[in-house]
Amino acid sequence: MNTLHYKGFIGSVEFSEPDGVFFGKIEGINALVNFEGESVKELTQAFHEAVEDYLILCEEEGIEPKKSYSGSINLELTPDIQSRVAMLAKRTGLTINAFIRKALEDRIATML
Repeated sequence: MNTLHYKGFIGSVEFSEPDGVFFGKIEGINALVNFEGESVKELTQAFHEAVEDYLILCEEEGIEPKKSYSGSINLELTPDIQSRVAMLAKRTGLTINAFIRKALEDRIATML
């Protein structure tokens, strides 16, 4: 999926061939905020405006603009991967959850 980035927000990008427009929504928020444009330039401008409007609304309503997460996810693995994770976790003296959390933190750190 293609994305746009502005002020720490991510916007999804899709294309509707029948309508001849690009469209998307702001991801990671507790609201549905859409935007669209007929060109990449228009789409980017519409995304920036949507973020600005959303931030103004959040300020006026006194709400946190980012989505809150519980910190808990369900993860489906193949039995083979689960077995290897369990062995590696045991070898490093970590629980499976701690091992996966550390692996994700390490990977995220290399991507930022």
